[in-house]
Amino acid sequence: MKDLDASIRFYHDVLGLEFSNEPSPWFEGEGLGPAVGVPGAALRQVSLLLGDTTLELLEYKSPPSETAMPLKSNCIGASHVAFLVDDIEETKAALEAKGIEFFSDVSVVDEGVLAGWRWVYFSDPDGYPLELVEVAYYNEDERREGIAAYLASR
Repeated sequence: MKDLDASIRFYHDVLGLEFSNEPSPWFEGEGLGPAVGVPGAALRQVSLLLGDTTLELLEYKSPPSETAMPLKSNCIGASHVAFLVDDIEETKAALEAKGIEFFSDVSVVDEGVLAGWRWVYFSDPDGYPLELVEVAYYNEDERREGIAAYLASR
């Protein structure tokens, strides 16, 4: 994150994630860099609740980032967070009313492995990709058979 406070406004105030802890002070010192795999690290963090998972947001004071934007989704090391929602059209409209711009209309999948999925991407203030996902229906027997076939073929 370039600016932890801006990210908190986005993830907490706009998306509605609740705090797991308040924003930390700056952490730094000889042991921090090796512990996080970033030599010379100085950072602060906040943890927000995402269901029964914690989303940890970090702002580094040092060393400076080697990138200006998050990696594109096709790059090794890239990631994104998907939010499972009950009604994707309603959630998308509510976020658009708060100023969120989406990459496209909602994509609908009704065949194949992801049959029943509805999804759409947007990004946070730093350009980190985020996704809304609705599973409108789920053929559990078909999915279990597909998983079993995959595992048997390995």
